[in-house]
Amino acid sequence: MKVYVLVILLSAVVTYLFTPFARWLALRLGAVTAVRARDVHSIPTPRLGGAAMLVGVGVSFVFASQIPFLQGIFVKNGAQCSPGLCDSAWALLIGGAFVTLLGIADDVWDLDWMVKFAGQTLAAGFVAWQGVQLVSLPIGGLTIGSARISMIVTVFVIVLVMNAVNFVDGLDGLAAGIVAIGGSGFFIYTYLLTQQTSPGSYASVAITVLAAVIGACLGFLPHNFHPAKIFMGDSGSMLLGFLMAAASILVAGQIDPSQVTVGEAIPAYAPLLLPAAVLVLPLLDMTMAVLRRLWAGKSPFAPDRLHIHHRLLGLGHSHMQAVLIMYMWSAVFAFGGVALFLVRFQIIAAIGAVAILLMIGVTMLPKYVASRSALTQPKGEAHGL
Repeated sequence: MKVYVLVILLSAVVTYLFTPFARWLALRLGAVTAVRARDVHSIPTPRLGGAAMLVGVGVSFVFASQIPFLQGIFVKNGAQCSPGLCDSAWALLIGGAFVTLLGIADDVWDLDWMVKFAGQTLAAGFVAWQGVQLVSLPIGGLTIGSARISMIVTVFVIVLVMNAVNFVDGLDGLAAGIVAIGGSGFFIYTYLLTQQTSPGSYASVAITVLAAVIGACLGFLPHNFHPAKIFMGDSGSMLLGFLMAAASILVAGQIDPSQVTVGEAIPAYAPLLLPAAVLVLPLLDMTMAVLRRLWAGKSPFAPDRLHIHHRLLGLGHSHMQAVLIMYMWSAVFAFGGVALFLVRFQIIAAIGAVAILLMIGVTMLPKYVASRSALTQPKGEAHGL
């Protein structure tokens, strides 16, 4: 665990130190988010935070490859790999670099959505080709029997998560905080799972990726929290989504389906449920946005002000309150998912129900206060008379 903590700290420090340079670069390249009708920020803000995150992740990967404990995940056939096309660890870094560059191009030149989609598909296909594939589901021995279908499903999942994180990136510190919280829950679960499935060695590509992602988010947040000095932009949201999706796919393959028994039903489902729990808010927001826009006869990528964070602001929450509420919802789902692996389902169900009810109350509090205030005001005063 100490080694993974070092990876987190290194990724965080490097990202934090490099973010001012990314901000300077964004200003030089013109990668600045203007104030648009749908935006919440009130001043133009640079948006190349993903570049700093990539440097943090890359440096932490290089550091991890030099540690004896983790060297095994950076080798192939017993030989030390160079950062090239040789294994899933380096392939993830290369794929992450590609989607970051794609995001930088979009932040600077505002690429057409079809170009971005093609680039995302290419990056996802590359890591799938390098071995990061969803080939089995730890449920009753269910496997994906076709290599082609496995490739398609893998690409679909990675592209889906990349866009989900991008959709939720609408308030200062929101996406980085949600991914840091969800990634932390997923990190704990994956570490415990690795202890059970590989008692001889806790070295894991998935855990290393999650550690680097958590560190990058933590290092970026001081610059990105309200009022933000810099946005992560598409370069950051796509990088985080790409790495989180890849880690989820790697974890889902760690359980041998033939060894799963009925008594282990919850741990067996966890590799599938937990990534969804970790990313429940981005996935829900994206699903609602796509359905809403298609129903209105618009493109699913047409922007609007009806995202979850916009609705929280509409309820009367301040910018910071809306972000903190989204953080708390993420923590409830992410750490609730982890608890399924540690505590009996009935106990977690009861605690989770109470937590969700409390969060509903906190979320709707401004509306309740406003309605109570309207009821207690004299009629003439309520109508401005």
